Amino acid sequence: MTPRLLEDLKADEGLRLAAYPDPATGAAPWTIGYGHTGPEVHPGLTWTEEQATSALHADVERAVAGLDADLPWWRTLDDVRQDVMAELCFNMGVGHPAQDGRPGHGLRAFVQTLNAIRAGRYAAAAEGLLASHWARQVGARAQRLAALMRTGARPAD
Repeated sequence: MTPRLLEDLKADEGLRLAAYPDPATGAAPWTIGYGHTGPEVHPGLTWTEEQATSALHADVERAVAGLDADLPWWRTLDDVRQDVMAELCFNMGVGHPAQDGRPGHGLRAFVQTLNAIRAGRYAAAAEGLLASHWARQVGARAQRLAALMRTGARPAD
């Protein structure tokens, strides 16, 4: 992973120091800080910027631990693609693939895309990301992450 991961997450998530409801439902899950959700987040909760930054670090650690546990091969990727995987997991959780008639959830629902990443077929993986419902929800973030997955390189600053 690169030092840019936290910068990217801060830019993509934005900082909100007052808890807000899920935009799709107008209710739970409530979110605060840099995209932090959890049982402790509720209407009326406010944080300092330091609390938000601390939660961001903990949430990234949780995402990385989830990847290590469920998709350990992600560590074989180059640093930029590891950033993409960490950001995807941060954004949607590790989740689970579709099974026993239940729909998939989170990153593990992207079975074909994950297979393409693992096999080094990065163009196909990028297309899989862009063809998803998640991409329609997050717009420019999906475009940026797909480009990073496709190339493994960040554009010149």
